[in-house]
Amino acid sequence: MALHFRGVLLPAGEDTDLWVVDGRFTFEPVPGAETVFCGGWLVPGLVDAHCHVGLGPDGALSTVEGWREQALTDRDAGALLIRDCGSPVDTRELDSHEDLPRLIRAGRHLAPPRRYIPGIALELEPSQLPAAAAAQARRSDGWVKLVGDWIDRAVGDLTPAWPADAVTMAIAAAHEAGARVTAHTFGEDALPALINAGIDCIEHGTGLTEDLVAQMAVHGTALVPTLINVDQFPHFAAAAATKFPAYSSTMLRLHDTARARVRAAYEAGVAIYAGTDAGGGITHGQIAREILALHDAGLPAEDALGAASWRARDWLGHSGVDEGAPADLCVYAADPRVDLSVLAEPARIVLRGRVVA
Repeated sequence: MALHFRGVLLPAGEDTDLWVVDGRFTFEPVPGAETVFCGGWLVPGLVDAHCHVGLGPDGALSTVEGWREQALTDRDAGALLIRDCGSPVDTRELDSHEDLPRLIRAGRHLAPPRRYIPGIALELEPSQLPAAAAAQARRSDGWVKLVGDWIDRAVGDLTPAWPADAVTMAIAAAHEAGARVTAHTFGEDALPALINAGIDCIEHGTGLTEDLVAQMAVHGTALVPTLINVDQFPHFAAAAATKFPAYSSTMLRLHDTARARVRAAYEAGVAIYAGTDAGGGITHGQIAREILALHDAGLPAEDALGAASWRARDWLGHSGVDEGAPADLCVYAADPRVDLSVLAEPARIVLRGRVVA
């Protein structure tokens, strides 16, 4: 059965008739098509560019049913494309599930021993990092995830996870294997080596300074701020206050300046994308909240939405609403550019050409 939609198609902002045939978009009229929605706003399927399918509050989830539940929650919030930014389990079984979002996997986190959440990362010595980055590049869907900094218990505060030469060689190895590289960073000190080595993306980036933002703009380094996760920093700080007071103070400072740093990156021309960091301490299905947080940080509403839709899809190599493209679409009853809160209530969600919600 062919489907028909009529509404204002974003980002063009023009009234459009759109048909779906055999799971793909067409702008050519299809006689007899079923009109699914008329009069709304049509948005290319949303993107969660930092998500962890297969990771729960207590660590890795061991069952396909658990992975499916997470992915379905994201789907029903409109996130039809997910960059799985590091997972301790291989979720490729989900690729055969036509009712689930498309997943782009970054493989396992790469971290030094005792420098990340226990049981999540592949723990390596610096000399092993380049080979591990190349191996994860071959096993992933075109991304590799480094842990750039974490608390160093001997110091009592955030410090870089890797020597600069190990970072440079690892990024080069991943690039040679055909993958892009991203890194978890909270503080300032790990960022110069990562950016200068040509890393493709920074996750969180709460330690960005004016100079580092300028370097990112020159290098074309993207930023995924995960602001709804950053909002948990006061909780992290309180939990560490007695044992690691310096770390606690650092996390509070980074939280207080996070939105100003995102705004500075946006104003400098750094490409910014929306990611929730779902999995672990963040529940799935929160992409609308992250878009609102980006807007609160200073991105205009249309740019905040684009960071989780048409611009993010292009960045990750997936089409938007184009002739012949796979039909992933979110439909809203009101204009999300005027009121982003409508993103929390999609009127229709179309995945692979089928109305799924």
